[in-house]
Amino acid sequence: MSPRLSGFTRAASLGPIADFMQRSGTSVTRVLRDVGLPFALLEKPEIVIPLREQFRFLERAARETGDACFGARLGQEVRMKELSIFGAWVCSAESLAQAIERGHAGINAMLQTSTVLTLERRGPSMRWSIEFVEPETAGRHHNELLGVSYMIDTIRNYAGRRWRPEFVMIAQPSGSRRAGLEEVFATNISVGHSVTSIEFDATLLACRRVGNAGRAKVGGRLEPLIPEQEDTLAIIAAVTDLALYEGYPRIDWVAAKLGMSRRTLQRRLDQHGTTFQRLVEDSLFNRAKLMLESGAVSITQIALELGYGDLAHFTRAFRRWAGISPSAYRDSPLGLPATPG
Repeated sequence: MSPRLSGFTRAASLGPIADFMQRSGTSVTRVLRDVGLPFALLEKPEIVIPLREQFRFLERAARETGDACFGARLGQEVRMKELSIFGAWVCSAESLAQAIERGHAGINAMLQTSTVLTLERRGPSMRWSIEFVEPETAGRHHNELLGVSYMIDTIRNYAGRRWRPEFVMIAQPSGSRRAGLEEVFATNISVGHSVTSIEFDATLLACRRVGNAGRAKVGGRLEPLIPEQEDTLAIIAAVTDLALYEGYPRIDWVAAKLGMSRRTLQRRLDQHGTTFQRLVEDSLFNRAKLMLESGAVSITQIALELGYGDLAHFTRAFRRWAGISPSAYRDSPLGLPATPG
């Protein structure tokens, strides 16, 4: 059986990470460089990254700041309604029960795969849990604390900003220190659980949205699709597209982010009847189309951003993909081939 590939998440799930780290006196760009992630994720929260790479980023950031509660402290600044289109959709629900239902239904398709949300009744209380189905362990704890913080903020959109859970249950070994987390969350912390969860009064499920707290724009912004967990080719293509933010994609970089060797990656692509070069061409073509359609930058600037040394080389490549020049594409009605030809 082939090893399981990483899940994916949007960079938006890191919340206001750059400002948060700047206030703590540390450099987010240095941490990104250390873990080999593109700086573009700070400006483009809609892009997708391997979930295991987010784990690694949080682990490295925690060591950089010397903060054992890094994920929890960052979580105090996140807002669910600002978490991509997914968060806006969840927080536009009329009741907490509906918001949680939306969260469970949409998280894997809209925001993050390899993530399981569950809700169960425990007498007069509800227990809401989050679990990451990932083999990666370094940084998982910080991501769990960040994830549960989004869940707490979701409830506050309906129960009020002063609301706190009765308990936060943490998937850390029994005997782990709790004082720091109890200070951050301002509530009781319980350790030794199989999954990270919060408990709250079941009557809160009927709470209606507080004022305009959940009224956020749901439409109007395109986001790249989250690759499905079993779609190997889409997963490899997503990492190849991520690599494009750092220049022309390198197969060794993509293989490393997927946790496999170069040879294994090439074998996976061969099984799907394609090559790494073809994936790179697809990514370049799709990125070029989006930038041409937006009209925000010149064609020369597009060529440079995509790693071409000059406009002539980009124009020749685009003609090969689309059959027409970049300027003709920008000036004509859309509806050209979706893949390079």
